[in-house]
Amino acid sequence: MSKAGLYFHIPFCKNKCPYCDFFSVKYCESAARDYCALLKTEMTKYEGEFDTVYFGGGTPSILPPELLCGVLESAKEHFFIDESSEITVECNPREDLRGAFEAYKAHGINRLSIGMQSAVDKERFALGRAAGKAEVERTVKAAKAAGFGNVSLDLMLGTPHQTLGSLDETFDFIDKMNVQHISAYMLKIEEGTRFFDMKSTLPLPDEDEVSEMYLKTVRVLEQLGFEQYEISNFAKPDYQSRHNNKYWLLDDYLGIGKSAHSFWNGRRFYYDENMNIIDDGAGGGTDERIMLGLRLTRGIDKSLVTKPYAHLIKMGLLTESEGRLALTPNGMLVSNTVINELI
Repeated sequence: MSKAGLYFHIPFCKNKCPYCDFFSVKYCESAARDYCALLKTEMTKYEGEFDTVYFGGGTPSILPPELLCGVLESAKEHFFIDESSEITVECNPREDLRGAFEAYKAHGINRLSIGMQSAVDKERFALGRAAGKAEVERTVKAAKAAGFGNVSLDLMLGTPHQTLGSLDETFDFIDKMNVQHISAYMLKIEEGTRFFDMKSTLPLPDEDEVSEMYLKTVRVLEQLGFEQYEISNFAKPDYQSRHNNKYWLLDDYLGIGKSAHSFWNGRRFYYDENMNIIDDGAGGGTDERIMLGLRLTRGIDKSLVTKPYAHLIKMGLLTESEGRLALTPNGMLVSNTVINELI
């Protein structure tokens, strides 16, 4: 039986990015200390065996290292955390994280996810990011100097001022940094964000150009040695995110913290912003297996699908091979439409 994934949501940020709709609050050290103490108390309500741990946010790296590592050590004391676990921390390159990285390494953290978004300063600053390309490079180099050999960079597509041409600067930077993983997300303007209020004035590329950006990303990252394994994720050989794969493969995962979601013992539930647990019903049914499995390039067993799909193959949105169905890159661009036809 496979072990589960453990997720901690760290909701603190220095400032709210104008595109972000995740739950976050302004950082305050006393509030952060109280919150970490709450996480330690909350985890005692559960028992489990885990082989991935993920600190997401918010900005986990904003915490003093002793606080974040203290949560991890408490988890190791309470749960069974496999010695070979993948343990990830999301990091903002705004700060000088050299000391934090050394502390992380000493406590068994072995994977970093760094918020790059773009290697073009104009594009980063338009996203509300305070750090530029130089700070991202400094952070990647600090990670390597601390001994991290598993580093992921976030890339955003379809952002203000971004063009097909400007993407080349970001791809050149990715190649230069020699990282192991890329998560590439298309910008969505979500209600309740500052970008939503500004959407009529934002200098955004049009939908066709964003589609071309995505297809170019798939193509160029492959040339740079990254294999696409999920709609938005690309990895060098043996560096897929083991934790995120649990979400798509419907393995158990336990999320602790404000807005953290879980799939645990066949049930879905989440914490609201007041740390109340909200039941979200049973999970793991056929529709979920189709919806989540098709996010992966390996696709799904075709026996899951009872609706006709030959027309989707003919349209170049779906492929069939060795009894499995998978989305093509063009199909991934319209994945919701394709999935809706299959469930």
